[in-house]
Amino acid sequence: MSDKIRSNAVFALARHFRFQWEEAQGGYVLLYPEGMVKLNGGAGEVLKRVDGKKTAGEIVDELKAAFPDVPDLEGDVMAMLELAYGKAWIEHKTNF
Repeated sequence: MSDKIRSNAVFALARHFRFQWEEAQGGYVLLYPEGMVKLNGGAGEVLKRVDGKKTAGEIVDELKAAFPDVPDLEGDVMAMLELAYGKAWIEHKTNF
């Protein structure tokens, strides 16, 4: 496995996780049978775009359009995808 996410990689939420806005937490969360992961705002913005269809590059492009003033957005998005993949929150749908 590569330790870098390629821009043509496609991911989906892993089978046992559910992504949602949680009003009580004031943010996005990942729910799973044993508990919950509270996501910061940036992580939530990335994961809400992980749908099993969009490539990592398309996710970056969407976020660049939504947040044009954020420096090094591509690096941050790729780092978040690497983290989520490493923690098995998301599954790989295409070859790296």
